[in-house]
Amino acid sequence: MAQPKLNPQQDAAMRYLDGPLLVLAGAGSGKTGVITRKIAHLIGRGYHADRIIAVTFTNKAAREMKQRASRLISGQDAKGLTVSTFHSLGLSMIRAEYDTLGFKPRFSIFDAEDADKLLADLVGRDGDLRKETRAAISAWKSALVDPETAKAQASGKEVPMARAYAEYQRRLKAYNAVDFDDLLSIPVQLLRDDPAARERWQNRYRYLLVDEYQDTNAAQYEMMRLLAGARAAFTVVGDDDQSIYAWRGARPGNIADLSRDFPHLKVIKLEQNYRSVGNVLSAANYLIGQSSQRAYEKTLWSSMGPGDRVRVLSAGDDGAEAERVASEISAHKLRTGNAYGGYAVLYRGNFQSRAFEKALRERNIPYRVSGGRSFFERSEIRDLVTYLKLLVNPDDDAAFLRIINLPRRELGPATLEALARYAGARHISLFDAARGVGLAGGVGDRAGRRLSEFVDWARQLAMAGESTPPRELVTQLMTDIDYRDWLRDTSANTRAARKRLENVDDFLNWLGQIGENDDGTPVGLGDIVRRLSLLDFANQSEKDVENQVHLLTLHAAKGLEFDHVFLVGMEEGLLPHHACMDEERIEEERRLLYVGITRARKSLALTYARKRRRGGEDADATPSRFLDELPSEEVDWPSQTGQRSKASASDENKAQVAALRAMLGS
Repeated sequence: MAQPKLNPQQDAAMRYLDGPLLVLAGAGSGKTGVITRKIAHLIGRGYHADRIIAVTFTNKAAREMKQRASRLISGQDAKGLTVSTFHSLGLSMIRAEYDTLGFKPRFSIFDAEDADKLLADLVGRDGDLRKETRAAISAWKSALVDPETAKAQASGKEVPMARAYAEYQRRLKAYNAVDFDDLLSIPVQLLRDDPAARERWQNRYRYLLVDEYQDTNAAQYEMMRLLAGARAAFTVVGDDDQSIYAWRGARPGNIADLSRDFPHLKVIKLEQNYRSVGNVLSAANYLIGQSSQRAYEKTLWSSMGPGDRVRVLSAGDDGAEAERVASEISAHKLRTGNAYGGYAVLYRGNFQSRAFEKALRERNIPYRVSGGRSFFERSEIRDLVTYLKLLVNPDDDAAFLRIINLPRRELGPATLEALARYAGARHISLFDAARGVGLAGGVGDRAGRRLSEFVDWARQLAMAGESTPPRELVTQLMTDIDYRDWLRDTSANTRAARKRLENVDDFLNWLGQIGENDDGTPVGLGDIVRRLSLLDFANQSEKDVENQVHLLTLHAAKGLEFDHVFLVGMEEGLLPHHACMDEERIEEERRLLYVGITRARKSLALTYARKRRRGGEDADATPSRFLDELPSEEVDWPSQTGQRSKASASDENKAQVAALRAMLGS
């Protein structure tokens, strides 16, 4: 298949081989294609594949890059090509140099659980302290700070952590083991301290390519610098405007450091964007142009026309914000016939998804939560939903098995196996079999009595559900089975119990807020279950993704793109986050918003609430400072009251009616 033609800047980046090269690749500028085409170009110019190495950050990205490169190169020519992550490269170096490094051949790699167990011996069983110490050790290793230096520089609560770091490393060496961070720090130490090893590895690879360079930490930068050596035959591709992982050790300053360490560095900017319309790019350019931390300026542009104007939408509170977004998605889909998979809701924190899940379910809009756990997937919510499913459909054996011992009713596996045999022989459901005549003889009097009591209680509750509002019914259900006490007893700690109870209260509030059906009748138990069963989150298949609205964090959205994006929670304390108010972290929040804006292909809306619930109380919210940095003449703003004008609402209603008529007519 013919490859798309490269633009002049992409072509120049592909062909340049006269020295070190930095490709500043703006969002949506086709950077991965440049890397894979450059690999093919190198081989075409006589470089052997086994002397080329391309490095990126995830195994998935490495696989995709190698597949794309292999399609451009004949099978024999591609033999020996290395496309890997930094950590995989580091592991291969340790395996090759284990003797020099003082390891035995079969060294172990400690995963997070192994490291946690080792730290438990050093700092005790306090989970928060172990987590904090593990994070500190990881940060020291990523910054190439050894235990002795850490101890010398530590102060305050870091002092015991630094001592733990030293003992942690001593024990790892005694166990002939390394951890994940060692896969970077140990090879860097080798390249720094051993001239012979450094020369071996510099000669092993004739050309080095690095993708997502802006995400490198100190150890990864040093590994790349030492491997490149004086020859400096490398291309790094990155965008300091999209550096959003400082909390993971990434250093956007690594891009600026390149020109210091490699004075002959050539810089090529990829500014043509193939993803977004002009108005979206204008908003992105205005925002990032006010950053105080850009090493190089660049301006994205598109040949796809201006497109829809960016909109800023306000709402009374977070619930109204979610309802507004759900309504906008529903109306837009109705007008255009787009698939739900073309819409995305992006937010700063996973907790924000809850209101949008509820609003989308209320409108029967399918969705998927990426990079976080769906509110309706949480075990305590699924417990209650499963009870409701059984009340509506007693023939649901899966529901029966999930909740029959939840909370414990002292019905063991042998009892349930006997019940299943009894039901199977009579071709009836487990629920009906549990009240079956003669069953007690097969399961014992006590178990038989408990099963009968459960069935009688469930039938009474189901009858009550015909006239009792869903919220009241679930409240009664929870009281009958002492569910709140059971959650407290089975939670890992008080904090976890409190969170689970808050989730239950949110679920009850949602049940209480559900209005009438479309025909004006009250919402009954069966209606609730049908709405909750719209998506079976445990059994979704990937083929359904195209028909689901995407809910995900801004961090999880990096590398993705969607036709229509709603960027929500644009308030002080959310974006920028309340923990990121110092100058350096504010700039990372700006870059995070820039990443979110540049996910949109065709349309973008930014939303904020004037009140938001915090700590169980409604508090006034202040619109994000970043909204003031958008181009006012190219953005549609809310009216002074923060509400849509009557004309706007009327136009939307007319559009929906017209779309319905068109559908009926066809």
